[in-house]
Amino acid sequence: MSHRQMAGRVTSAKIVIAGGFGVGKTTLVGSVSEITPLTTEAIMTSAGVGVDDTRQVPGKTTTTVAMDFGRISIDRDLILYLFGTPGQTRFWFMWDELVRGAIGAVVLVDTRRLADCFAAIDFFEHRRLPYLVAINCFDGMQYHDPQDVREALAISNEVPVVACDARNRESTKHVLISLVEYVLTMRRSRAVAPA
Repeated sequence: MSHRQMAGRVTSAKIVIAGGFGVGKTTLVGSVSEITPLTTEAIMTSAGVGVDDTRQVPGKTTTTVAMDFGRISIDRDLILYLFGTPGQTRFWFMWDELVRGAIGAVVLVDTRRLADCFAAIDFFEHRRLPYLVAINCFDGMQYHDPQDVREALAISNEVPVVACDARNRESTKHVLISLVEYVLTMRRSRAVAPA
């Protein structure tokens, strides 16, 4: 294969967007997707009363029950497929299927409810799937320093922690690029590490 043919090759990668209930995963996928996102939003019903804590997200009337799916071309040679997970624990049985083949994950956090993302972080660490933490800046305000969030989550210094606005395409795109760069850096360091 010639250099010219290799240069024209398109690479695709799967990224998982995870986090707690109502943190903004569907919003993030929708803000950056260049296609109309496939969502599995359902109206919240009385079945969720006592199960889904909506006190911190009072305007929330729908919830993801399977996944969100979107796509973004980072450049001519890289297409990212985004799979948003459901946030409620009763839907976590689907997570193993959603992460199969993923290169990495974004754990979206709401600093008002940090404990809601612990399960996602544990899930990815247990499976050794690279992830970064994206602090969703609700109302356009960043209330906590990324280093403080890192310490509160007790995550390694190598895991990137970035701020974002899940409603803003450029902000979300920056998060995805940061994840891809992190994954590439990890793969390079593993490739050169002594055996």
